Amino acid sequence: MNICVFLSAADLDERYVEPTREFAEQLGSSGHTLVWGGSDVGLMKVLADGVQAAGGRLCGVSVEFLTHVVRPGCDEMVITKDLGERKALLLDKADAVIMLVGGTGTLDETTDILELRKHELSDKPLAVVNTAGFYDGLKIQLERMDAEGFLPIPLPRLMYFADTGKEALDYVEKYAEKHAVEQAPTAG
Repeated sequence: MNICVFLSAADLDERYVEPTREFAEQLGSSGHTLVWGGSDVGLMKVLADGVQAAGGRLCGVSVEFLTHVVRPGCDEMVITKDLGERKALLLDKADAVIMLVGGTGTLDETTDILELRKHELSDKPLAVVNTAGFYDGLKIQLERMDAEGFLPIPLPRLMYFADTGKEALDYVEKYAEKHAVEQAPTAG
């Protein structure tokens, strides 16, 4: 699968770095392709290093104003003119989306796929890794939106909150497998 991962490009505390390393190894050793923002700094670098070391492929999608931090040696690298084009291309290349810890850019990217799923314009699975309770507040807010009728589709059908990267990866793999079976033509 091509798995898009949204996450921070910042250098962060070890409580975020180590789970990212573990997830990267699992993603790469599972034979998946990482589709990500293409940066060679911060958690993005940790993720790409781990995926590549574990035998996974790298597909970066960066933007013109960030070419100074683009990762060398990727299997594929695309440079877009702006952030809107970048987001659209990241989602277009992905079979599934996983959100790791990040800032406003990560949140912005994830809400795009969430909105598409809400309107049934995408059926790509979306999982959020809630490392060290980082997304507890987001989960509470989305649960409130769901409970008070702001979401036309129940939250559990829109996105999955996982405690670990492995749990998120298992979820998107099973989701894709189930979807493939449902879409398979029936003999008759």
